[in-house]
Amino acid sequence: MKGGLLGEKVRRFSKSRMKLWMLRATTSVLLWTCVVQLVTLGENWGPRVLKGWPSCFSSESVDGSSQGMNLKLPSIRDPPLPVKRVYKNNGYLMVSCNGGLNQMRAAICDMVAIARQLNVTLIVPELDKTSFWADPSDFKDIFDLDNFITSMRDEVRILRELPTRMKKRAEKKMVYSMAPVSWSDISYYQHQILPLIQKYKIVHLNRTDSRLTNNGLPIEIQKLRCRVNFSALRFTPEIENLGRRIVSLLRKSGPFLVLHLRYEMDMLAFSGCNQGCNEEEVKELTSMRYAYPWWKEKVINSDLKRRDGLCPLTPEETALTLRALGIDKTIQIYIAAGGIYGGPRRLKGLADAFPKLVRKETLLDASELKYFQNHSSQMAALDYLVSLESDIFVPTYDGNMAKVVEGHRRYLGFKKTIQLNRRLLVQLIDLYANGSLSWHDFSSAVKEAHADRMGNPKKRLVIRDRPKEEDYFYANPEECLPPSMNIQLGSEQ
Repeated sequence: MKGGLLGEKVRRFSKSRMKLWMLRATTSVLLWTCVVQLVTLGENWGPRVLKGWPSCFSSESVDGSSQGMNLKLPSIRDPPLPVKRVYKNNGYLMVSCNGGLNQMRAAICDMVAIARQLNVTLIVPELDKTSFWADPSDFKDIFDLDNFITSMRDEVRILRELPTRMKKRAEKKMVYSMAPVSWSDISYYQHQILPLIQKYKIVHLNRTDSRLTNNGLPIEIQKLRCRVNFSALRFTPEIENLGRRIVSLLRKSGPFLVLHLRYEMDMLAFSGCNQGCNEEEVKELTSMRYAYPWWKEKVINSDLKRRDGLCPLTPEETALTLRALGIDKTIQIYIAAGGIYGGPRRLKGLADAFPKLVRKETLLDASELKYFQNHSSQMAALDYLVSLESDIFVPTYDGNMAKVVEGHRRYLGFKKTIQLNRRLLVQLIDLYANGSLSWHDFSSAVKEAHADRMGNPKKRLVIRDRPKEEDYFYANPEECLPPSMNIQLGSEQ
């Protein structure tokens, strides 16, 4: 009798536990369904700030307070992940970037757009470690890798490395490697590259600079390039935090100008520009140029190249130009560059005209920079962030950083970027130097020549069949401007 009662109690207890378990399971399913629905509604109907691409750090915070990037707000900085795009994978695209940080940055944007159009899986790009700068940094050392992968998942599948079975094919050299044709439109990739991917399963593009044309592309490709550049390619938290600290230190002393002074040794050796250099320095620069076989131009007439506007301005020419433009001599000038060739001797004229010259090395303690030293791309990333936040940006040469920063500043609201007309400037400087122009006339001519070269809205110049000479997409990504600005641009045509 007691055994029967005990068995009945056990059965009742088991039934109760089963009901409780089913209730919990059902509740969990319902709660999870609600969460998914809320996320979907948030993506479609949520406030604009949740749907916008993450911006650069706020310029409103001048003291590192919670108004800037120091306060991590998941609801703003980390919006809900986009829904994964489902598509039939045509194969795998591996890419090895070449060049410096900003050359690689633009190339990565192009490669994501190409992968999207070809419906292939992109493997996280390999960065250049063999260029002049010999930076050993990997992608994850410079860019926020998780953000890059997850923020683009509604457009293209990106993997950190090849899947195991594909990795075995790669180990057996069953990969087709090539350098795509420069300045190609998307049809080249669809008709020439896609069949190779379908045949070999893995294609490795071993050069990526300037491989996609500036113009004539579908609007969705242009907008995707912008999305990668301005949203997916976010620097690592360590780089962003230190960049914010530099800006905070500068802001404490008022407005500041970033001068991208391209007067480093490698730039002068490569370009053959040696104005102001002594005989020993000219020999050193020439020897360096001959030491790098991939620098094809060896015999260079420096004076002729300068007259054609193809040399970076010297520190002395830069000082004259900034004075002529009416730049306040008390403004802070942050030099975004590597070591200036000739050191303090060549910077003396600029420092005399603008005493508040600073660099990241003078603003920060050595301990704050020690993890970035000997990593040129990481140091360039810091300069990039400070350049975006400056009141004025002035590049002395139209290299990759000058162009990409100019375009990013346009995207951020057409922040003042002075695009120097070097060919005209050197003519005016020479006339002033030999006494043919008074200071008043010299200054007036310089101001007039640059009145419409301040980063203001303009149409991107298109030159059919001459892509190298037309305006670079990343310097003026006009397809990514707000609709009202596009209307303004349209009315100027």
